[in-house]
Amino acid sequence: MNNNIPLSFEFFPPKTAEGIDKLRETRQQLAKYAPEFFSVTFGAGGSTRDRTMDTVLEIQAEGFSAAPHISCISSSKSEIRELLHAYQSHGIQRLVTLRGDVPSGEVSSGDFRYALELVEFIRAETGNYFHIEVAAYPEFHPEARSPAADLLNLKRKVEAGANSAITQYFYNADAYFRFIDQCATANINVPVVPGIMPIYNITQLARFSSVCGAEIPRWLKMRLEEYGDDIQSLRAFGIDVVSELCAHLLESGVPSLHFYTLNQAGIISNIIENISAE
Repeated sequence: MNNNIPLSFEFFPPKTAEGIDKLRETRQQLAKYAPEFFSVTFGAGGSTRDRTMDTVLEIQAEGFSAAPHISCISSSKSEIRELLHAYQSHGIQRLVTLRGDVPSGEVSSGDFRYALELVEFIRAETGNYFHIEVAAYPEFHPEARSPAADLLNLKRKVEAGANSAITQYFYNADAYFRFIDQCATANINVPVVPGIMPIYNITQLARFSSVCGAEIPRWLKMRLEEYGDDIQSLRAFGIDVVSELCAHLLESGVPSLHFYTLNQAGIISNIIENISAE
């Protein structure tokens, strides 16, 4: 195994005792790849706040770097301030800072409208204590007014104090490379790490993509649909597709790879072993 490939892995906080045990097993399997950090998502409107913190602190207690997500929709400044100080008190030094999704039926949006405002607030409250990751969108945020406006939003987040960015997942490497060129032209000079989504099944992937605006190329969608209920063959094909994508990205000098794990290790382990053998 080539341990020189910088990696990070994203989890969601489990709801059940069974889910907690499963995530522990997943972490053990992925820990052998010496990740830079494990990140833990934050539910819409802060709905998983306590479970996010519990998971982050458990990861840290196991000796790994943990990066909680913080989303600001529906949160007050006092709530975010309390959360920041809690993470500081536990020695957590990296945050993934997002606007977040609006919870179903939510009326109040809280004290923040955009991730930019949250980055500004974190820097005002804690100075340079945290390494701040923000989101980037090679295929554009689904609510973006235009590609130029979307790029400007990332630039403003960086100017406000973001240290690096993690992209939404994609399967078209050219979209990422064009985006990186545009970042360079706009003087966005922070690492932009590609987010990688393994393929588990077509229904789930289509649902995720319709929400986040990630494109499933027509050739890929049709090939996946062709497998029908043959999940084993679909996943084997998906492993090959995502392995080739990762290898192409690494050959082009990306700073790291960030895997959206869905709290599973098997397929990701196969992908990493493939690219490590290159």
